[in-house]
Amino acid sequence: MTRPVTLLFAVASGLAVANAYFAQPLLDVMAQELGLSRTIAGLIVGATQLGYGLGLILLVPLGDLIDRRSLIVGQSLLSALALISVGFSSTAAMLLGSMAALGLLAVVTQTLVAYAASLARPAERGQVVGVVTSGIVLGILLARTAAGLLTDLSGWRTVYLVSAALTLVIAGLLYKALPRQERLPKTISYPRLIGSLITLFVEEPVLRIRAVIAMLIFANITTLLTPLILPLSAPPFSLSHTEVGLFGLAGAAGALGAARAGRWADQGLGQRITGMALGLMLLAWLPISWLGHSILWLILGVVIIDFGLQATHVTNQGMIYRVRPEAQSRLTAAYMVFYSIGSALGSSFSTIVYAHAGWNGVCLLGAGISALTIAFWAATLRATPAMATGRSIAAE
Repeated sequence: MTRPVTLLFAVASGLAVANAYFAQPLLDVMAQELGLSRTIAGLIVGATQLGYGLGLILLVPLGDLIDRRSLIVGQSLLSALALISVGFSSTAAMLLGSMAALGLLAVVTQTLVAYAASLARPAERGQVVGVVTSGIVLGILLARTAAGLLTDLSGWRTVYLVSAALTLVIAGLLYKALPRQERLPKTISYPRLIGSLITLFVEEPVLRIRAVIAMLIFANITTLLTPLILPLSAPPFSLSHTEVGLFGLAGAAGALGAARAGRWADQGLGQRITGMALGLMLLAWLPISWLGHSILWLILGVVIIDFGLQATHVTNQGMIYRVRPEAQSRLTAAYMVFYSIGSALGSSFSTIVYAHAGWNGVCLLGAGISALTIAFWAATLRATPAMATGRSIAAE
């Protein structure tokens, strides 16, 4: 894993996951152009999330069974086709089907993370995972910025067509840069491979603990991001899609600041970093709640909460990849299923709370989730195996 190859992994992961998030700030213009009702427009994000969840279970584990280079390049090429289909959608059915396919194939980003972890030296695994995961977080955050800018310039379809072109370029670079990987023994069938997700979850306490933490921290961040468009697009702010999308840059600054979390985890500081990062996520809701006084408070809060999210997420992955090196794709799939559950719960409850209690209600919900996460982490400190929390060289 040379530095250029690591950066290619990060860019490819960021672009793949961004494809699943472009639609969030564009629902209004997509619905208006295609004549969709609010109910159908809401299903656009739901179809993408459904496809992503299925992909985590059905596609990501294949990385432990077949050549990962072929899997990654193949999914990237199919993603480009799905993006083109979205860009030329003329009916609700075509759009929803294309978005579901796009979500299904976007899980290639998790295969890239597991592949990067397997190629990295044991003493640098956490650091490499941190760099690649930074690409994922940046992709999620900057998707709003790019989508808003391109939509204001030339319409929402341009977003998906430009991404299709970039995805084809990345697929070609990955084909040239990635080495082939030996397959697992043929005695492992596909049904057994999928069933082993449950076995891993039952047998590995570090996976159970860190998966629940992932569910809570991603519920926390989507509690902020999902309803954010509502107060910012309304008076007195009345921001455009491009201006709202720029908040992704603030989050990106926080995410980049936490890129070293993987290296700290390699040094045996994973639990300490987790506690500090979760504390920052709780603290961030104070300036976020002051949005009514100044938008600068919101920017500060976004930087802090994204720093805490990234640091915790990288530390989580650095820990779970130590327990079963031969099952890194399945560990990724099992872990990320809880990420999807948390994201869906945070999105759903935050919009309901905003409708009934406004922005202050959303902030109380987010702070409550943060406090619950800290309590769960503290209660599971002794239950986390020392193999996952010590120095990586000693563990190996």
